[in-house]
Amino acid sequence: MSAQPGTAPAGGWDVDSVAAELLRCEDERRKRPPFTDEWPGLDLDTGYEVQDLNLAKRLARGEKLVGVKLGLTSRAKQQRMGVHFPFVAWLTDAMVLPVGDPVPQSRLIHPRIEPEIVFVMGERLEGPGVTCAQAMSAVESVWGGAEVIDSRYQDFRFTAGDVAADNASSGAFVTGPVGLPPAELDLALEAVLVEVGGVVVDSATGAAVQGHPGEALALAANDLARRGHAIEAGWIVLTGGMTDAVFAPPGSSTACHFTHLGSVFLNGGEG
Repeated sequence: MSAQPGTAPAGGWDVDSVAAELLRCEDERRKRPPFTDEWPGLDLDTGYEVQDLNLAKRLARGEKLVGVKLGLTSRAKQQRMGVHFPFVAWLTDAMVLPVGDPVPQSRLIHPRIEPEIVFVMGERLEGPGVTCAQAMSAVESVWGGAEVIDSRYQDFRFTAGDVAADNASSGAFVTGPVGLPPAELDLALEAVLVEVGGVVVDSATGAAVQGHPGEALALAANDLARRGHAIEAGWIVLTGGMTDAVFAPPGSSTACHFTHLGSVFLNGGEG
């Protein structure tokens, strides 16, 4: 939790100063060690305080809230990062990557790409107690997509509190060409092939995301309720990377081929 009023946590960091430093790192394309190296008290709840403060700053500077994303929903991602539960974070219109645009190298530090099953919400979804079935009944359409994740931490090294504060390593995201009603898909079996430079390097199904992407959506609604928020109609929800992320340096070429949701292509652009 946050330090008591009038006290400074170890390292001199608090919610306000961490929030300001993370936005500076993002604006300057500057990576840094995790804050918990100096402030071990930066736990998950405190990290979410930082995240919400920076959302308010983003909105104040003109960005619009368009949805939420989940991070570390797959076992592959959890094992790689050494963090064993998912995170919820915010999406704004500044993170939308138009179809056909390259990875925005000029504003990212060390981008990586991961395939996602994406929901567009038809109804408001508010926890607590939301089940997978209830969550899916609120979904209007399902899309294939890719998130270009980034991190303000050197070597993507962080604890739960660090990554929550950093908006779950948000960068940019793009959705594919095909949107379908959820009733037309078996999302646990919807598969993706990840291709880098013309070579398939990974694959997964929707079951990699909490057993079913609808479970990730329910988790997001219930976690946001704990923080006093709900998922609104019209919002976009990225349900989390289905596979481990692949690096996306300048000159790279990455494709995510879904069984029924089309393909998403991303080129690495120029450095």
